[in-house]
Amino acid sequence: MKLSQTKYLLAAASLCLLAVVGLSYYYFMTAFSKVDEVQYVYVDDDDTIDSVMTKLQPIATTHGLTGFSTLMRHTDYGRQPRTGRYAIEPGEPTWDVMHKMRNGQQQAMMLTIPESRTMKALAGVLGRKLMIDSVQIAAALIDGVYCQRWGYDTCTIAALFVPNTYEVYWNVTLDHFMERMVREHDTFWTAGRLKKAEALGLTPNEVSTLASIVDEETANTAEKPMIAGMYLNRLRTGMPLQADPTVKFALQDFGLRRIYHDMLFIDNPYNTYRHTGLPPGPIKIASVKGIDAVLDAVKHNYLYMCAKEDFSGSHNFAASYSEHLRNAARYAKALNERGIK
Repeated sequence: MKLSQTKYLLAAASLCLLAVVGLSYYYFMTAFSKVDEVQYVYVDDDDTIDSVMTKLQPIATTHGLTGFSTLMRHTDYGRQPRTGRYAIEPGEPTWDVMHKMRNGQQQAMMLTIPESRTMKALAGVLGRKLMIDSVQIAAALIDGVYCQRWGYDTCTIAALFVPNTYEVYWNVTLDHFMERMVREHDTFWTAGRLKKAEALGLTPNEVSTLASIVDEETANTAEKPMIAGMYLNRLRTGMPLQADPTVKFALQDFGLRRIYHDMLFIDNPYNTYRHTGLPPGPIKIASVKGIDAVLDAVKHNYLYMCAKEDFSGSHNFAASYSEHLRNAARYAKALNERGIK
């Protein structure tokens, strides 16, 4: 009888052990996600355990969510979730998901720096892509002390950013992001580019400033070196740049399709009709093609340009003012015929 009881107890214990192993495997080692594609979970500074669970709920299987909750209660993850952007792979076990999120093993993301017209616009883009609040970014980029920390002022800070796509972490801090932008800027400004800028008598910031004007003058990349050459001619002769895009920037009205005579007298340091030389800084984040167009500007004797009357996006160039007036008259006539104001 005692032997039979012992066998029974051993059998019962074995069954219990198998049940525990089976349940553990089911809750912890089977697929956490019920979705067939990679899903991303974003955990920020404001998240609590409850909000993390809420974010996981649309992704997780019922048993996966139960297993995650169980593991969370028995680890230090339950005290403070780690911020980051976490990739949940199809078929990935719940145990691995917990391990990843507990240890902050987040997935990097590709961030594109756009050719923004204002730092507020850039802040809006970054705020939608990163954990950093857009208000914090915008406030920093108009703070003279903060900009000076990186070697710029509030006018030239746009020259720091090189439009490109970079691999970053979603929860990068603003300071670390700016450090990264400084490194990318220094990498972009190779010895070759610096030598070309020096030959033009311009600093990298000044090249970016002129490039931002060239960018706004045309979307025709092939024509940009011609336009850059014209503006360089004006700079060398002391002639005002008289660039319409700088008037738009001064007015902060980027939708203007036509610049009228009275707009040319606005008292603003960016108005290149009233002030000679370059404006205080870029009127947008200059494109790489715009910067290289300035560095590789075409040498010619043109001092004037006017948009072509066929609205092709190209320009008529002129060496004399009288020739320019004829070009301008044709363009004005085309505007009037189309009713463009």
